[in-house]
Amino acid sequence: MQRFVVFFALLGLLVTPRAHAQAQRPSPAAQAQCKFADGKTVSVDYSSPRMKGRKVYGGLVPYGQVWRTGANEATTFVTTANLIVEGKHVPAGSYTIFTIPNPSQWTLIINKKTGEWGIPYKYESDELTRTTLTLLPIADPVENLTISFDQRFGGCVFKIRWENVEASGLVVEDK
Repeated sequence: MQRFVVFFALLGLLVTPRAHAQAQRPSPAAQAQCKFADGKTVSVDYSSPRMKGRKVYGGLVPYGQVWRTGANEATTFVTTANLIVEGKHVPAGSYTIFTIPNPSQWTLIINKKTGEWGIPYKYESDELTRTTLTLLPIADPVENLTISFDQRFGGCVFKIRWENVEASGLVVEDK
């Protein structure tokens, strides 16, 4: 009986610091989801960094370079439906997304490689597609990187909001 008590006490010491460290991440985990009328979904899991008074685009996130679109692990994009994302076909499956921010245009990269940390980007040969996102200025700065979906236009509008920019694209089922 004492062995079990010692074992569980040691297990608690191993698990608790990791769980505590995960809860204390400076860029906490977040998720966005789009649900279609037929029950199929698109889910995006990402880490949400904070501005903390820093210049984000053109500073922390350089223009013209591939960005993991979040922090920590690369951002995942999982769909149970075949999709059209801003005119590009995306079969049901698990992907990683990256973006290339620029002052006047953003590029969304949907990559077949999953499970990577995110940077440096060395996955060009695994790209499924690239497409352009629409940019809108935001009047009030957004402190936390936020990825979301708005149900509209028979599908969902995928949005990335941070600092003073919103990048968005239409995601619909490919039926």
